[in-house]
Amino acid sequence: MAGEVVVDALPYIDQGYDEPGVREAALAMVEEECRRYRPTKNYLEHLPPLNITAFETPMMHAEFERLQNRLPMETMSMKRYELPPPPSGKLNELTAWAECVDNSQAQLEHQAVRILNLQLMLQYCCPAWQRYLQVLTDSERVASKRLAELRHAIQETNWQRKSLQTKGGDQLRQLEAKWVQLVSHNYEIEQACSVAEEYLASLQNPSAL
Repeated sequence: MAGEVVVDALPYIDQGYDEPGVREAALAMVEEECRRYRPTKNYLEHLPPLNITAFETPMMHAEFERLQNRLPMETMSMKRYELPPPPSGKLNELTAWAECVDNSQAQLEHQAVRILNLQLMLQYCCPAWQRYLQVLTDSERVASKRLAELRHAIQETNWQRKSLQTKGGDQLRQLEAKWVQLVSHNYEIEQACSVAEEYLASLQNPSAL
């Protein structure tokens, strides 16, 4: 079939790859293939346009705009952790003091939640972390076992290829030696036939003697 490539390489028994000119010939073939394929600038025009904002959130969009405008990052507001008294002009207003009390209660509740989270962490964090490490250890053991199996399978495949190619190489060498022997034998037969033909011709034409 035209254009069909027959792979007949036997890397375990083939020789001559380091001989002068072999590398240059291979590089020349690669360059020839590269010259036949010359992609244009718009070789991706058959694909839909890339949507670079598919995973962009409003917060990310605002942050990208800030970076594009070279604006400084907003500092973290610590106002929620402050307990300011009422302004000097509202020291006698009950609503102002009520807001301060509500703010104080919110701060206390926030601290209580933080303390509760710390207590929960002290109680459950170590066992949860140990279980997490155990899961990682089990996953690593399974992955290592699978990796060892794959490496063993690859090694077995390489050994089989080497064994088959070595046997094939021996058979090829035997066939080559037999071919050389047959060619030499045929040449000897042709030489003998030529001598016999000349002898017969001389018998048929005694004047040629």
